[in-house]
Amino acid sequence: MVDKVEKIWMDGELIAWDDANVHILTHTLHYGLGAFEGIRCYATDDGGSAIFRLREHVRRLFDSAHIATMEVPFTQEQIADACVETVRVNGLKSCYLRPLFFVGDGAMGLGAMTNKTRVAIAVWKWGAYLGDEGLEKGIRACISSFTRPGVNMLMAKGKIVGHYVNSILAKREALTRGFNEAILLDAQGYVSEASGENIFVVRDGIVSTPAHGASILGGITRDTIIQLLGEMGYELRERLIARDELYVADEVFMCGTAAEVTPVREIDGRAIGAGTRGEITKRVQDRYFQVVRGVEVPNAEWLTYI
Repeated sequence: MVDKVEKIWMDGELIAWDDANVHILTHTLHYGLGAFEGIRCYATDDGGSAIFRLREHVRRLFDSAHIATMEVPFTQEQIADACVETVRVNGLKSCYLRPLFFVGDGAMGLGAMTNKTRVAIAVWKWGAYLGDEGLEKGIRACISSFTRPGVNMLMAKGKIVGHYVNSILAKREALTRGFNEAILLDAQGYVSEASGENIFVVRDGIVSTPAHGASILGGITRDTIIQLLGEMGYELRERLIARDELYVADEVFMCGTAAEVTPVREIDGRAIGAGTRGEITKRVQDRYFQVVRGVEVPNAEWLTYI
């Protein structure tokens, strides 16, 4: 359950949590055309708090809206400022932010073009998405029976509301089967991504991940990890990855704003490496948590202090 906070930012103003409601004929509720982001704010080691890579998240949010042909009645700067204000007014040191662009009520039908684009920003406390134990010991994953749509089937680089039905079904299937997470293959049978995370594979000290141009979301955490791997001296290859490469990998880990950096200890009943969090995964994980908490940040612009 999401813990209730005092205020939600909606269409330009902060309103009470219980007043943040929409009409039942809200277009996005019926048809799924909308764009959203997941962003984290962390308590920093100096006693403050900072939103991690806010500008990049807001830019991707507007990119998603542009892909979805949605006109947004605010600028990127206004949305970034609203994110900061929503965290500040709710007095949270660490939290998850959910900005959402959605098509409001008015006309119905797939061809509705005149409905206003509405904007909401909510924040709440959210711990490790795949569990604290998962961060330390790793999670169990399975290859999903659902396929990640190809790059010309759905717009893969848009974080678009309706696209997540596929991921929801994959996640529910995995949970029903007793796994923590689902890994989706693309239309050609290569590894794409998990239901809500990008994937990295380690073999003989070399780290591989599906290429940005593949049917993956261009993850901001993924980009962060790629930069940190370079900083730490690891070779990184963006390439096609076959399903059985996962089984024989030394390490596999997932990353995303919600999941942060989570090791995978088992896939389809097969132990990955020693069946525990691997050495490289732990190093990446430790460095990532240093950065988001303000310790030796490679780029000062990654942190927006509250």
